[in-house]
Amino acid sequence: MIKHAVRAVVAAAGLTAAIAAISQRSEAPTGFDNRSNGVVDDSTHQADQATFDEVEAIDDGLGPLYNAQSCRECHQNPTSGGPSQITELRVGHRGPDGRFKNADIPIARGRVIISGRTLVNDRAICPNAAFPDSEIQERVPETETIRTTRASLNLLGDGLVEAVAEETLLDLAREQRRTTHGQIHGQAVRVPIVEAPGATGVGRFGWKDQHASLLSFSGDAYLNEMGITNRLFPDEVTTLCNTVTEPNNEPDSTGLADIDRFARFMRATKAPPRDTLLAKTPKAKTGSALFDKIGCAVCHVRTLTTAAAGTAINGGTFTIPPALGEKTFHPFGDFLLHNVGTGDGIVMAMPEHYGRNVYQIVWKAFSLDSLARTQNKVRTAPLWGVRLRPRLMHDQASLTLRDAIVRHGGEASGVTQRFRKLSRREQQAIVEFLKSL
Repeated sequence: MIKHAVRAVVAAAGLTAAIAAISQRSEAPTGFDNRSNGVVDDSTHQADQATFDEVEAIDDGLGPLYNAQSCRECHQNPTSGGPSQITELRVGHRGPDGRFKNADIPIARGRVIISGRTLVNDRAICPNAAFPDSEIQERVPETETIRTTRASLNLLGDGLVEAVAEETLLDLAREQRRTTHGQIHGQAVRVPIVEAPGATGVGRFGWKDQHASLLSFSGDAYLNEMGITNRLFPDEVTTLCNTVTEPNNEPDSTGLADIDRFARFMRATKAPPRDTLLAKTPKAKTGSALFDKIGCAVCHVRTLTTAAAGTAINGGTFTIPPALGEKTFHPFGDFLLHNVGTGDGIVMAMPEHYGRNVYQIVWKAFSLDSLARTQNKVRTAPLWGVRLRPRLMHDQASLTLRDAIVRHGGEASGVTQRFRKLSRREQQAIVEFLKSL
């Protein structure tokens, strides 16, 4: 790969420029050691992790509807920021026109309807001592016939993902179409940057690529998963049982709110490391070659490189620091949306992910039709760290690596067929390779 990069640069600008370009790139650090990748010093990173790990209480603004009491609760294996076995519940229905409609969830004995979301929260702060007769627990009504669970995602290394240039992801989508004659065609969606009203970016976070910015992602999760309102998402899902001033979370003495610390924590995490001992075995090496040969790497892209340090992203609200600039990393994912036959039928809910005022803002280069086309698509699951997940795919319904592979259909049906034609020994070699990731 480096040789190819050198040839390309040489042709464009000569040997001196080629050497300079390659020398500026470096491998992103990896590890589960809870140390910073260089975005901040280790003590700052540890302080940010403490905020990430903090357990929220009702007095902090927890709820009224929520799923977890801390970020760590859903992102912890094998350390803070990793994935977990936790899933969230999403539902919806088709309208008379056949198009997806967001859920309508009754609470308070049917007196209040929660709308504008697909998420159904598993927990609620009521009834409690202060509100013994308040019944606000969400339950799925029979009318919401589209139903799915989604696994919590790995966040380690996501600062690198955020720093990948939009054009890199768009180029991947175009190259997939070209090399597979349209069989594989990843979709890149432009989504709102909540902290930069009017600006959009190519989505890369969440199972539906609903966010391009880690700060937007943090604000969304703080409200929708923990019920903590913040400057990006200041409105509670319901005011029933709510006694805490809005927004629940305010900046501290340093001027930073929790969502700022969450985003900085994720940006400073190291990428998941490989199992280097297993990766060196002959069987895993054979599997690695077969992984490429049958076409897995078309979507599970091995290597990406971030944009240059100093590049402004997220509508100009964040500048890529040196620790994230021109870093090569190995996510084994393209961060695009694909229909591989496992889609959950759900379209992202605009008010849920971008705030109640989302329709009052004109978003640059944004298309609701492009979101509608994501209904049966999910983001390619990056395979870095997959060896630490006993439950696989977006719904955690596949329990072995081989099961997950053969479950792929749709755009991936050709790859799956090629896998099935391999000998059992060759199939097992690919599985052994995946165990090293």
